[in-house]
Amino acid sequence: MVVQGQWISAPLQNTDAVPVFFKTFRAEKRIHRATLTITALGVYEAWLNGSRVGQFVLAPGWTSYAHRLQVQRYDVTAQLEKSNELSVLVGRGWFSSPIGFSDELRSTGLSRPRALLAWLCVEYEDGEKAVIGTDESWLCRESAIRKSEIYDGETFDATFVPPAPVHAQVLDYPVDLLIEQEGEEVREQERVQAQRIFTTPEGDVVVDFGQEITGYVAFSVAAKQGDEVLIQHAEVLDRDGNFYNENYRSARAEIRYTCEEGMNVYHPRLTFYGFRMIRLAKWPQRVEDIRPEQFTAIAVYSAIRRTGHVSCSNPKLNQLFSNVFWGQRGNFLDVPTDCPQRDERLGWTGDAQVFCKAASYNYDVYRFMRKWLHDLAADQLAQGGKVGHVIPDVLHSEKGSAAWGDAATIIPWQLYMSYGREEILTEQFASMRAWVDYISKSTTTPDLWTGGEHYGDWLALDAPQGSYKGSTREDFIASAFYAHSAELVIRAGRVLGEDVHEVEALHARIVAAFREAFPVCLTQTECVLALHFGLAEDEEAVARKLCELIEQAGRMETGFVGTPYLLHVLSRYGHTDLAYRLLLREAYPSWLYAVDKGATTVWEHWDGILENGDFWSSDMNSFNHYAYGSVIDWVYERSAGIRPAAPGFARVMVAPEPADALDWLEASIDTPHGRVSSRWTHVDGRIRYDITLPVQGEVVIDGAACTLAPGSHVLWGKDKG
Repeated sequence: MVVQGQWISAPLQNTDAVPVFFKTFRAEKRIHRATLTITALGVYEAWLNGSRVGQFVLAPGWTSYAHRLQVQRYDVTAQLEKSNELSVLVGRGWFSSPIGFSDELRSTGLSRPRALLAWLCVEYEDGEKAVIGTDESWLCRESAIRKSEIYDGETFDATFVPPAPVHAQVLDYPVDLLIEQEGEEVREQERVQAQRIFTTPEGDVVVDFGQEITGYVAFSVAAKQGDEVLIQHAEVLDRDGNFYNENYRSARAEIRYTCEEGMNVYHPRLTFYGFRMIRLAKWPQRVEDIRPEQFTAIAVYSAIRRTGHVSCSNPKLNQLFSNVFWGQRGNFLDVPTDCPQRDERLGWTGDAQVFCKAASYNYDVYRFMRKWLHDLAADQLAQGGKVGHVIPDVLHSEKGSAAWGDAATIIPWQLYMSYGREEILTEQFASMRAWVDYISKSTTTPDLWTGGEHYGDWLALDAPQGSYKGSTREDFIASAFYAHSAELVIRAGRVLGEDVHEVEALHARIVAAFREAFPVCLTQTECVLALHFGLAEDEEAVARKLCELIEQAGRMETGFVGTPYLLHVLSRYGHTDLAYRLLLREAYPSWLYAVDKGATTVWEHWDGILENGDFWSSDMNSFNHYAYGSVIDWVYERSAGIRPAAPGFARVMVAPEPADALDWLEASIDTPHGRVSSRWTHVDGRIRYDITLPVQGEVVIDGAACTLAPGSHVLWGKDKG
């Protein structure tokens, strides 16, 4: 990339204020084409002659800034005039907000400089070219955005009188880490109108949008000069109906706004919030005069295209499906985050890998995940193969964790299966192999993974008192994922024609060592992993034990590690009836328990809200956490029966497994080869199947199979029982 500008920063006294950089210039001749190339240390919003440049919100996005920084290009030909002003706001964003769990990490973030790098290339019709690049000739000053960062929110003063501008300073910062835009642009998406305004028992005025989103609130209010607005965000109310946001921890998540005389219209521009409702802590109107139409929640997330659709006869199950889709959108904001609201919002690798299959059926996430995997590899390969707990690796963990670091192998392979593009394996193969090599070098027991530091079966319900990790043995989980990752390296290597003989031998040794070390499965998750990863010697016996453990407990007790595979394993070994019982269960713990409690996204904890209305905790209790939403991939693959028989759905198998408890269910996936759809319906004692395939595939109904040509459409009726 030929860089035609310099990094510039603003010599401002007020380090909280958001600087605006600007440059005026003239274009005297007829313009053929004009292109703005731009990036920032922080997040930027560019304006040319009073019009916004592009639709990218929170550009340039979040990457592993030590290795990679995306650059955007915009065609601004139509925006140029004879006299022009280009202005750019630069907020803290992820680059210089206090991100991390320690004071050291947070202070490091705050100390990073905000800076701009841009150049505008103008091509005239006579062939002459001009370049206006950032340098010390640019001017800058404080803007009316008095503060903006990721966790605390944004402060805007409509009465602010800008001071005289000063010249920008050239900043010595590298440009060799610049890359072209790789990910999907983050954009404003759905707009959700306020549903109701009410006063809580404690006297707070609350606006409820009826749906949890990630984004920000746009509001309008007639006010006097100097009137103040203070808006705070929340996901839920407490048991008494009062505003509750203790689970945001240290994230203030506020909008502070000072009004000018007359009508004020505003929404934050350089940050985002996770919320369903807002509290009007300060508002220049009487309560009785406030109207819902004054408030709109604007959803903001990466421009991923929806590809999956699921619905059924059960309204509560449909709400769960909606929760999964909203949870994915809310957490796919340039990186796959764990949650969008509290002082975290990090790209946790464990959450991403368990949800990747579901994500790739729901939406086209290939470009989104590919960009994130490039960051994973950049951070990982700079650390000897260790994969951080979060990507970008802002936590700088000393050791990798099983099931979290395995995102390095699981996600590339899943993307290959969902989209059929070998390039993802080519690009990530070194990363995949490096992760397995890291385990081999880190273990204290050859051919197993022991002696590490792991998250275990995170948030499993069989956890000992006071533990978050569940009762499944950590060495069991780590060794099982060691085997699985080695197997995925082998599969990827065979696709690419790589020599994987050493890994094949390693995998065989891991399986043998695993079976010797763990002859008995002690928990539900141990049964699930042994079966799902092909490690159980007597598969039928382990499957029976899994069912017995579930029946004995009267519930599933799996956490982040076991839950994504649980229903798949039950179906694989002939226990789809039990899988449906778990899916449709409403008592705690279950997916529908949260639905009955009013959830509009998926919760972090099975019991985020307890049966008595109290909260599990304020310490770590997100109500928008997609990991358990991975259950939807079982609905696609087992209930509707849609699954790839070849990478990218080049061949398809459709083998529905209906439930007596549902009248009908339908699902479809827009694959790279076209839409696959499957519907089953109970009609007059018969089951009717309606299946459409875009490619050659196999349809299996109650064990009877037939091969269909591309474009086939099947209607199939069968007597129940």
